[in-house]
Amino acid sequence: MKKATSRRSFLLKTALATTGVTLLSNGVSAAFANDIPFDGYNPYAETKTDLRTNTLADRIDVYGVIYNSTGKIPLQNASVEVWHLSPNSKKYRHRAKLFTNDLGEYSFTTEMPNRETGNPPKIFFKVTSQNKSYFTELILSSTGAHITGKHWQENKLPDLKLLPRTEYAGTTTSINFNITN
Repeated sequence: MKKATSRRSFLLKTALATTGVTLLSNGVSAAFANDIPFDGYNPYAETKTDLRTNTLADRIDVYGVIYNSTGKIPLQNASVEVWHLSPNSKKYRHRAKLFTNDLGEYSFTTEMPNRETGNPPKIFFKVTSQNKSYFTELILSSTGAHITGKHWQENKLPDLKLLPRTEYAGTTTSINFNITN
C-alpha cells in the first residue's frame, strides 16, 4: 500500500518551500543591487575598443593607466568595463570590456554620451583586478573632463596623474584618465 501524504502536510511543505525561495531570491537580488552604484551596467559587454555607432560623429579617445591601490604599480591584464548613455538616447547601448596591456595601459574610442536630465554627460568605469572591483565616473563638459570628489579621495595618485587631461584636435577629443584599484 502507498503511504498517502495528508493535505495538511502537503500545504505546510509547500508554504515552507515558497517562503524559502522568496527569501533566497530577495536576498540574492539585494546583494547584487548594492554592488553597482551607476545605472546601465551590463556584465555581458562585448570585448572591444571602439564603442562608436556613428564613425562620422565627433570622436572621443579615452586612455590611461590602471594602477594598484598605492598608485605606484601599473596593473597588467586588469579588466576595464566602460559604458555611457548612447547619443540622443536614454539607453545605455554604448558599452565595452577591455583589458590593460603589460604596462597597465587601456584605451578606447567613443562618441559624446547623452546626458541625464540636469547632469552633464558621463562615462562610467568598472575596473577589476585580483578579485577587487572599483567603480568610478568621468564627467565631460565643454571645458574638458572632470572627476568627482569620491574619485579624488579614493585614488592615491599625484595630481599630475590623478586629474584628467583633455586635448582637442579637430573633431577628436583625447582624454588621459588614470585610475587606481
